[in-house]
Formats: sequence, C-alpha cells, structure tokens
Amino acid sequence: MDLNYIEKLILVTGPNQDIAIKLIKRMKGLFEPHNITFANKETVLELNGCTIEAFPSNHIDAYRALDNPKFILLDEADFFRKSEQEDVRHVSERYIAKSDPYIVMVSTPNAPDGLFESIEKEPEETCIYKRLFLDYTYGLDKIYTKEEIEKAKQSPSFEREYNLKYLGRIGNVFYTRDIDIALEKGKKYDPEIVNQYASKSMGIDPAWGSSAFGIVVTQWVDNHIQILHAQEYQRPDYNEMLNVVWKLLI
Repeated sequence: MDLNYIEKLILVTGPNQDIAIKLIKRMKGLFEPHNITFANKETVLELNGCTIEAFPSNHIDAYRALDNPKFILLDEADFFRKSEQEDVRHVSERYIAKSDPYIVMVSTPNAPDGLFESIEKEPEETCIYKRLFLDYTYGLDKIYTKEEIEKAKQSPSFEREYNLKYLGRIGNVFYTRDIDIALEKGKKYDPEIVNQYASKSMGIDPAWGSSAFGIVVTQWVDNHIQILHAQEYQRPDYNEMLNVVWKLLI
C-alpha cells in the first residue's frame, strides 16, 4: 500500500507525548466494542484508508515533513508553550500551498496576547480563519443543564472555562464574591445622574502606547464610590484624549 495516497489527519496536542498517546488510545477505544483492533504504533491510527497521527507540540520535527495532510487539528492550542505557538502555526500553514488542508484550532482561552487572542485581533480582510466563539450558552440543555451551569458559576474559573474570558482578565486583587456584591450595588444607582454636591475624582491611565488609554470618573455619595464614567480607548490620539478629559471635567 502506498502511504502517499492515504488521506492524512493530523492532531497536534499539548507539550507531552503522553497526551498524544492517550488521545489516539481513546479513538481506538471507540472501535474495540466492535472487535476492531489496531497494530499501529501508539500515536497512529489507520482506518479505511485514512491515517490519523498525533504529535506533541514540543516535538514537531516529524510534523514538518508530512506528505499529504488533509486535515490538521490543533487541540487546546492556546495552552501550548509561548515559544511553540507561533512555530506550530507556521508549520501548519506551510501546508496550505502543498496539500491545501483544513486547519482547525480549538481551545479554551488561556493567557492574553497568546495565539488565540492574536488571531482574534487580525483584520477580517486578512485573517485566513473563520472565527467561531462558542460560549456556554450554546451548550445549555444539550451537553449540560442550567442547574449545572449555575453551580459552575460559583467557581472563579467559570469565566475562562465557560465564557471565553482570557486568564487574568478577572485578576486576583479582589475576591470574586466582592465583585459580585459591587455589581449588585451598582444596579441601585443611575450613572447618568451626577450629584453636584458630591466629591468627585478622575483616574487616568495613559498607557503610553503599550495598552489601552483608560479614564475613570467617580463620585462619593452615601459613603459609597459611584462610577460615573469608565472607558478604555485603543491606540488613541493624545490630543483627542485631552479633549475627552476636558469635556469630562466641565
């Protein structure tokens, strides 16, 4: 049999050979109840003329020299080591002109400024990927119940694991329960109503081009800090920001 004419499906897993082995083992296990066994090595499954092979993200030398991959799946790719993310992406995309494969990246969000957020920020007209954002609402009453989700919401990791938020967006300065209490209190006042007799303050984070320019305006009413304005501006013109600040002051 000439393997050059076998369709190849490639799986790239996290930086651990055991993960690749376990993934292929699970796939083979689907066929064991039907008395179908496989003599391939631990990271390969051959079935009906299709070769499925798994590679750990930290050992992709062999992944660079494939003959005819038709489908490439990067599993939990946002959790690959930072040094591996771009390398794995480049190796995957080099096959576009060779065998024109489908390239699919699937992952729970990990850290900001990683592989997935960088792809999210690519302009629509130049990004080669169709970007799908599937939060927990797509699975309600399908893979889990509303009761299970309500229970999961009690975990500080809920926003990342179920709601597409990157690690660190919540932070660790305040307890999650305290944030929830503050949000509930925030519903009891109208930020459009400015108390002319209340003490007010403005905080500005210019960021100096490294991140968003942030402005927060507060007032002190009934022994509570009320937020009147909280906004961030991506890559702003500083003269424009001076005008915004001046308008807020007056």
